[in-house]
Formats: sequence, C-alpha cells, structure tokens
Amino acid sequence: METIQQKLSQLREILAGCGGAVIAYSGGVDSTFLAKVARDVLEDRALAVTACSETYPDHEVKEALALAEQLGLRHLTIWTEELANEEFAANPPDRCYFCKTELFGKLLDIAREHGLSYVLDGANYDDQFDHRPGMRAGGELGVRSPLKEAGLTKEDIRQLSREMGLPTWDKPSFACLSSRFPYGERITQEKLTMVGRAEDYLRSLGVGQLRVRHHGDLARIEVAAIDFPKVLAAADQVAQKLKELGYTYVTLDLQGYRTGSMNEVLGK
Repeated sequence: METIQQKLSQLREILAGCGGAVIAYSGGVDSTFLAKVARDVLEDRALAVTACSETYPDHEVKEALALAEQLGLRHLTIWTEELANEEFAANPPDRCYFCKTELFGKLLDIAREHGLSYVLDGANYDDQFDHRPGMRAGGELGVRSPLKEAGLTKEDIRQLSREMGLPTWDKPSFACLSSRFPYGERITQEKLTMVGRAEDYLRSLGVGQLRVRHHGDLARIEVAAIDFPKVLAAADQVAQKLKELGYTYVTLDLQGYRTGSMNEVLGK
C-alpha cells in the first residue's frame, strides 16, 4: 500500500507531466490543496479559476479569493448561470452533470486562450464511490482529476494540507446550495436565498458542518452531533428566524449531518 508521501510524489509527477493547467478552484479543502501543489510544481503555468453563480454563497467566494491572494495563486473569476439551464433548474438526479458541463466548457475555453494543456478538478479518490454525475461531464470533456489519479483520499488531503499549513485543512465540506433540494423540486433564486440565509444564521451560532435541507415549507437542519446542543439551546430563536425566512416547519435531523443525504432516495 502506498504511503501518503508516495501519493504526494505521484501527484507532483502528474502535475509536472501536464506542463500547464487550469485548476477549478472553489476554495474548499480539495481544490485549495490541488491549486497549492500545482502552483509549486507548475509556477505561472498553473491558473486557478473560481466560478461565481447564484448557487454559491458570497462568503465562500470571498474566502476563496482571499486565500488565492494569500497563497500567491495566479487566479481568475468567472460567472456561470446554472439557473438559465432548464435541465439544471428542473433538478433531476443528474443535475450536477449539467452544471459541470457548463463550468468545464468555460474552463476549457480559458485553457485554450492561455495556451494551457489541461483542465484539472479537485475530485479525490473517495469521490468515485459517491453519486457524482459531474464526474461524467469531466470524463466526457477530458478534464483530469490528479488527486484521484494519485490515490489521495479526503483524509490524506486534510493531513497533507495541515502539514503544509493550509487553513483549509479542517474546513467543513461544502457543496453548492442546489444540493439542499429534493430531486424533482425546481430550483429558484428565491429558494436558494432562503437556504443560504438560513445556513448563514446557523453558522453565526458557531455551528460548523451543517446543511439546511429544503422540503417545501419544511426546513430539515443537519448538523454534526457535537453541535446538537448549540442548536437545541437556541431552538426558539432558530425556529423564529427560519420562519421569518419563509419556512412553516423547522426540524433537526436526529441522524445529523451526512454528505449527500438527498441521494438516500436513489435506488429505492
């Protein structure tokens, strides 16, 4: 079995072989680690690109931009318009395929404009075992996933990020706000705003890993078990705030936070 340092060496070799690349950079754990190593290996032949859209909260974008400057990344921002795509807004189980098709298409255009050979994303080794329609879009368009190719797991990436002094090493996992809706429920700007503001409020209480799942007029709050006491201690305020945002019912999921809980209905 390869050691974590062997995987890191393999990642560096993969990146060196690329010669130059555009990196899909969101400021999350995986893409920040990839962008940092790519900058170290490729120097100015690595271009990190952050996509801004209605489905991505402003605070996440601001954090990504600040971190890009801190790390000295060569960096661009672009705008994507997922909600303008009816196939995305209708929210089918392969919703992410349509989002990533648009994103990767724009990144490929940027790579060509800058004379860079590849587009890279931050998918890791663990992601191939989850429901990830966006990976199909990447495969069709020739996007590479160096972290996955090197066999680096999420745990590996957090450990290496910590060793490198990256502030994202313990950052909670984040997915775009469209993942808060049951498949088949149409995604609108109004609903995205409701979810975003609800999560911002819970975050202000000191809650770390969280999701507010939107089920019509019901908000289902997912937080890590360790944060249950924080939510319950402020239960009245939380309920009042989320009702002000437009929800009628406010619930705390007793199973706690888990990635991709909206996928639990698939295959049933």
